[in-house]
Amino acid sequence: MDLLFVGVIVVGIVALLFAVYLSFAVIKAEEGTPRMQEIAGYIHNGAMAFLKSEYKYLSIFAASVAVILVFAINIETAMAFILGAMLSMLAGYFGMKIATQANVKTAQAARTSQKKALTIAFSGGAVMGMAVVGLGIVGLGVLLMLFSGNVLNMTGFGLGASSIALFARVGGGIYTKAADVGADLVGKMEAGIPEDDPRNPAVIADNVGDNVGDVAGMGADLFESYVGSIISAITLGSIVFGRNGALFPLVLAAIGIVSSIIGIIIVRASHSPNAQRVLNMGTYAAGIFVLIATWILSDMVFGNSLAFYPVAAGLMVGVLIGLTTELFTSAEFARVQRIAYESMSGSATNIIAGLGEGMFSTMPPTIFIVIGIIVSYYVMGGAQNPTMGLYGIALSAVGMLSTTGITVAVDAYGPIADNAGGIAQMADLPPEVREITDKLDAVGNTTAAIGKGFAIGSAALTSLALFAAYAEAVKMTSINLLNPLSLVGLMIGGMLPFMFSALTLKSVSKAANEMVIEVRRQFKEIPGIMEGTTLPEYDKCVKISTKAALKEMILPGVLAIVVPIAVGLLFGVETLGGLIAGTIVTGVLLAIMMSNAGGAWDNAKKYIESGVHGGKGSFAHNAGIVGDTVGDPFKDTAGPAMNILIKLMSIVALVFAPLILQYGSIIFKLLGIE
Repeated sequence: MDLLFVGVIVVGIVALLFAVYLSFAVIKAEEGTPRMQEIAGYIHNGAMAFLKSEYKYLSIFAASVAVILVFAINIETAMAFILGAMLSMLAGYFGMKIATQANVKTAQAARTSQKKALTIAFSGGAVMGMAVVGLGIVGLGVLLMLFSGNVLNMTGFGLGASSIALFARVGGGIYTKAADVGADLVGKMEAGIPEDDPRNPAVIADNVGDNVGDVAGMGADLFESYVGSIISAITLGSIVFGRNGALFPLVLAAIGIVSSIIGIIIVRASHSPNAQRVLNMGTYAAGIFVLIATWILSDMVFGNSLAFYPVAAGLMVGVLIGLTTELFTSAEFARVQRIAYESMSGSATNIIAGLGEGMFSTMPPTIFIVIGIIVSYYVMGGAQNPTMGLYGIALSAVGMLSTTGITVAVDAYGPIADNAGGIAQMADLPPEVREITDKLDAVGNTTAAIGKGFAIGSAALTSLALFAAYAEAVKMTSINLLNPLSLVGLMIGGMLPFMFSALTLKSVSKAANEMVIEVRRQFKEIPGIMEGTTLPEYDKCVKISTKAALKEMILPGVLAIVVPIAVGLLFGVETLGGLIAGTIVTGVLLAIMMSNAGGAWDNAKKYIESGVHGGKGSFAHNAGIVGDTVGDPFKDTAGPAMNILIKLMSIVALVFAPLILQYGSIIFKLLGIE
């Protein structure tokens, strides 16, 4: 069996080597004109400077938590925590470093052909995808070998990944949306200049934000989902099947890496002019390879094909959530077109329509997740052995995330294409270049929306699997809703996603207000900006976003870690169980609603800009801009952060389960109540 663990690590190393190969393919590509390189330099330097500052804060945080873990749990868990945090930061660093080089090279390639531009943008995203899965599987494999199969110590790895992911998502989300909102409200609505116009002082900060939020933040999000699902499956599998149960999800993840590499090669080799079809082809090919290999693997490890069905259910749920997300957020469908139509009545009806669609969009994914849970639980024999059923749910999460390599590649492609369009606009390239980058960006908007839906679905299944692992760790077989303490936990847990969303939305609002004031000041006080004879002070806007993101990310991140520990110690394991259950339910629904409403508002605005209902500059267009501006922090800050919140709170409960089991219910012990 140890040879198989070594084999898993080797596959992870292959993924990292493939990432290096793709990196060189991007680095070797042409950079374009001096003006293009100058603009790309602003974006690259701003993004890397922010990441460096953010990681400085996070390193202090990680070191502090590691010290607490040494004394509260054990030194092995602390070591795993440090490794998880470090690898998460490395994945973000490598992915964003290449993404901020791929943008200008995509713009340059668009001067030649759409195929070349697509290949470079996708290759840049694939570096992030391969870094995420490669570092994740290598880290988990090494820890299993170091700890001689003691899976409980590995939970620290998931905690490290989740902690970094939350700060990265919240910080990146605040950064990008402060810049985006400021750029839109003053640049588009007040000054009447186009998107990505070099005269807009916030335009560089906006493009930097696309990278720190949608590349580094998104990569950290799926990195912690990826490792969290595998850890929960290993934990539950070792209980019911021993080493075979722990081995299966690791080998499945390795199969997913190989399948993702095949899918990436298919995309890069395709000559189809339809970018969406090419990306879908690679994604579906990777999924089919996983299904075929899982059927064989299940029979080899367990002597039957039962484990295949939860994996297939997870993959299918992911695909269906992606398709329904596209239905609610793509301008090709009636729901987004309806929002655009109602924008002719003004901003209020645009907002009402978008909120309505966002709320309604919670129904299909919830049904798919429920079906996936039922199938996974009962096919694995949950009726006879509940732990085996919970293992099935964990396998469905691993199945959904098995193709994370290509999923992240397709998602990270979006902001690279978006940046390429911005560079083309700012460098004043010919209209046909911008036409190609706009096509790639339009596909990127769809892939980003699908990626967010995928992240939400995987978060729901992963958090349920982690919750099941927590229940096993504290020997909790049920939560009694007639017990007032369980209801207390449920109510507090249900409230937390709303409070968390409020903190992140208020942070964006505060930072965006500063950005609006600064952009207005520059337009008013610096002569020659509107004439294009004087460059704006881009660095002032970059500093506003950076300062706001680093300051405002701290409180939400700390709350997500402190609250579950405090509730568990004060009230005990069952109240904490209720807290996690409440957070999962409201967190998943809020994430779906905000992500889809924001995507719908964004594409409704773009649909109007295509020429319908008066086109750019019309009354409907102004309403669309307002809706898009409201939707920006919904879909790129608060919504994505919900995914990490529910997973982080679940993994915190799992890691600190021994401490809570031993010292929990402090209040009742002090009062002498048993």
